[in-house]
Amino acid sequence: MTAFRRPRVRVPRRLAEALPARFVRNEDGVYAIEFAVVALPFFFLLFMIFEVSFTIFANQILDNAVSDAARLIRTGQAQQQNFSKAQFKKQVCDRLIGLFDCNKYLYIDVKTFPNFGSITFAKPTDDEGKIDDDAFSYDDGGANDIVVVRVFYEWPTLTPLTGSQMANLANGRRLLSSVEAFRNEPFPW
Repeated sequence: MTAFRRPRVRVPRRLAEALPARFVRNEDGVYAIEFAVVALPFFFLLFMIFEVSFTIFANQILDNAVSDAARLIRTGQAQQQNFSKAQFKKQVCDRLIGLFDCNKYLYIDVKTFPNFGSITFAKPTDDEGKIDDDAFSYDDGGANDIVVVRVFYEWPTLTPLTGSQMANLANGRRLLSSVEAFRNEPFPW
């Protein structure tokens, strides 16, 4: 009786060497792998661009509102109506759009100086990165007085990862500021 012998399958040497090469040359799914490698930095950069752009947009809105409201002081309208700090703050808030929470995060500081060379200010934040609204005052001055209007806003960061890179306050927010320095007009009152 003859023993059954299984036929031996021989893979040609060239084919055996070609299998890894074919695997390396196979391009199925390569775009998904490339996207997976590039996606994290791409989305981080995209969110950072959105965060910075939105913050710059908000600061521009704040600058415009402060410039318009400071004109009330410069022309003497605020002095004629005996504005308080709260009333001037309301004038700034009325010029802001709905992105801002004026009651909680907006701070006003209006001071007069004898000349432009004597203008100095302390930092708006303490060593812990907190703003103290009681440290700010409101003095809109009289005719021909030099007045500096400073307005600060605690802007929220939008995204946790990219926003934390921009935060400069203890509560994780970004401090936006706007300053107007001018000499009051020579109004007669």
